[in-house]
Amino acid sequence: MPNPVIQALLILQDRDLKRLALEAQLKAVPGDVARVEQKIAAEKAAIETARTELRELETKKKALELEIGAAEDRLGRYRTQQLSVRKNDEYQALGHEIATTQGQIGELEGRELEIMYLIDEAKKKFAAAEAELKANIAGHEARIKTLRERAASLTAELTTAQADVATARGPVGEMRLRLYDRIAARNMPAVVAIHAAKCGGCHLKVSSEVESAARGKGVDPLAQLPTCDQCGRIVYWEA
Repeated sequence: MPNPVIQALLILQDRDLKRLALEAQLKAVPGDVARVEQKIAAEKAAIETARTELRELETKKKALELEIGAAEDRLGRYRTQQLSVRKNDEYQALGHEIATTQGQIGELEGRELEIMYLIDEAKKKFAAAEAELKANIAGHEARIKTLRERAASLTAELTTAQADVATARGPVGEMRLRLYDRIAARNMPAVVAIHAAKCGGCHLKVSSEVESAARGKGVDPLAQLPTCDQCGRIVYWEA
């Protein structure tokens, strides 16, 4: 069993690892929320694109209606004029204009029918797409709500974990805390067992002096905190 100093450090390390895990999870939440918000923006953009396409078709239909109306007005004027002319060539010229305008109206009405068909199809597709996209948005919004609730929960857990770390630091002692903090800043876990003469952190062989110190031999008080020759972690002998 590890000596009391190592036991205190292992308790501290356990609390620190929990704190670090909570901090990492909490730090990830804003990014997760941002990614979901991007999905919502994409869904809304897709809805707006579909709506714009429908509006463009309706605008084309209105433009055709105006063209047809203008052509019908011309046709009415030509017919009125034709009734009042006396010369045959003028009558025939107006007849030609009437026939041409009637052809133009027919062509415009044909295009109007095509546009009306496209509008009907676009409305069906838009309605289906809008329903699906709105359902997706609702799902994304629920996910954001869950993430924010999770952030609140993690914050509360982190507060507790930080208090636990502070409590666990008390029994360790200032000198050993400085060594632990220095190692923990670059390598976690900072305190590892020796197995088969190898460091449990970097898995490289430790020197016989380090192994001996980890077994509790020697008179230097710091021998209670031997460190790996390779990675610098605090090591202890695990029987």
